[in-house]
Amino acid sequence: MEALLTLAQVDFRPESIIGWIVVGLIAGFLANAVAGSGNGSLVSNLIIGIVGAFIGGFVASLLGLSASVGWIGSVVVAFIGALILTFVARALMGGRSSV
Repeated sequence: MEALLTLAQVDFRPESIIGWIVVGLIAGFLANAVAGSGNGSLVSNLIIGIVGAFIGGFVASLLGLSASVGWIGSVVVAFIGALILTFVARALMGGRSSV
């Protein structure tokens, strides 16, 4: 089995961080719209999207999917992870839609 992404492999250049923010915002917004969480703020969409990207990336690596999927693939993976995060958070909070 392949090793998971290590901190040394993460690209922390400014343009990459901006890319993370853009992907996170798009994924968080889409997950918020699909999950019907109400009007999420820009910051909450960003947090849900970025955390979702890590969750989605972890799930993709468990399924043996490639890490180099381009922008659209990154948004899809982050979106799936953000949905997982939203549904798990709702289940743990007893159905409240504060996420």
